[in-house]
Amino acid sequence: MVNLVLLHKADSIYEDEPDVVYDFPRTYLKAVREAVGDWVVYYEPVKAGPRGYFAVAKIRQIIPKPGVEGRYLALIEPGSYLPFDAEVPRLVDGRPLEASLAEPDGTPKKGGAVQLAVRRLPEAEFARIVDYGLPQDLERREATRYGPFAEGLEDEAAPFQRPVLERLTRRPYRDVAFRRKVREAYDYRCAMSGLQLRNGGGRPEVQAAHIRPVEREGSDAVRNGLALSGTLHWMFDRGLISVAEDCETILVSRNKVPGEVVSRLLRPDGKLWKPSDQKNWPSPANLKWHRENVFGQTIGDEPVNWG
Repeated sequence: MVNLVLLHKADSIYEDEPDVVYDFPRTYLKAVREAVGDWVVYYEPVKAGPRGYFAVAKIRQIIPKPGVEGRYLALIEPGSYLPFDAEVPRLVDGRPLEASLAEPDGTPKKGGAVQLAVRRLPEAEFARIVDYGLPQDLERREATRYGPFAEGLEDEAAPFQRPVLERLTRRPYRDVAFRRKVREAYDYRCAMSGLQLRNGGGRPEVQAAHIRPVEREGSDAVRNGLALSGTLHWMFDRGLISVAEDCETILVSRNKVPGEVVSRLLRPDGKLWKPSDQKNWPSPANLKWHRENVFGQTIGDEPVNWG
């Protein structure tokens, strides 16, 4: 197995969904086959935008692309995709993070390997890129972001050193990374109420909800998330509210939710408030999954106190 860098351009002829599938030509089939079962880093080339290295994922398998000669699909392991907390620049101190992209004096190469859509990545370079994008102390940073050390962290003299693979697979770490990216994308504003609430210490009250739950093959991509207040998060997870096929009209289970609750909790226009960056808008496929598998389902025996 081997780590790879995969180039992704949102407007290319290749139909990528980085948390689901990577579309590539036969030219790179050998390299991608070598990476099955291992981790890859996504990279946005210079002409496509400013992100540089922006996420990791694990390749599960490769299949021919149906109906397209000479193209293949790398299927991403469900639950493996994770956006970087901080997008990693192409150059650090003027030097590429990939040795294959550097001249002997460390300056960036031009052409050649730089233009490859799939590049093999030595393990040490993979770890270095992940360290920049997903810091070892991310949980501590989040816990202390809006105030003094959280309970249980005071005794740590230094950030705990978490190996790369532990960070990529440990659920509490991934939850923190997902929450930070989703809330940031929505400017800490609830997508359904439109409110941007903070407590007395400045901590945002908005939560990060998975549209398709991780335990049901949902990803930690921002496009599989919605920033929601606590009450609306609870309602969304229990199928009392959802989003229509137009990806913006808020649906309400009217036989279960009183009208006065709707008017009090949701935006007056009944539309979803979306991130300013379109690449972070909720995925139509995930919203459809929620409508078909969660919305309108029974919410169990939990008492509902609408206040």
